[in-house]
Amino acid sequence: MEELPEYAERVLEVAELIPPGRVMTYGDIAEWLEEGGPRQVGRVMALYGGGAPWWRVVRSDGTLLPGHELSALAHYRREGTPLREAARSADSHVPRLDMKRARWDGDEGAGDSAHI
Repeated sequence: MEELPEYAERVLEVAELIPPGRVMTYGDIAEWLEEGGPRQVGRVMALYGGGAPWWRVVRSDGTLLPGHELSALAHYRREGTPLREAARSADSHVPRLDMKRARWDGDEGAGDSAHI
């Protein structure tokens, strides 16, 4: 098994901390780690995130990851993640995440593992 770069390990560790039914944005994770930015976190998730709860690391506007909408939606519904139904006028009828209710700030339930 190939060894992950240190930054990738740290990003994936934060993804594992996100409770079911909650999400963090790519930028939230970069801020939590005090390193990198949303693009770097996104790259880590794209390359190494398949074994992590990838559906809990999201875009800041709450749109579901293109190409993975149905898979992510199944996870969100199973976990009770707050969603906003898509407007009938929207191009697709895929809901968005309700970011005000679903976003996790990393504090509640993080215990002593804050700021990996």
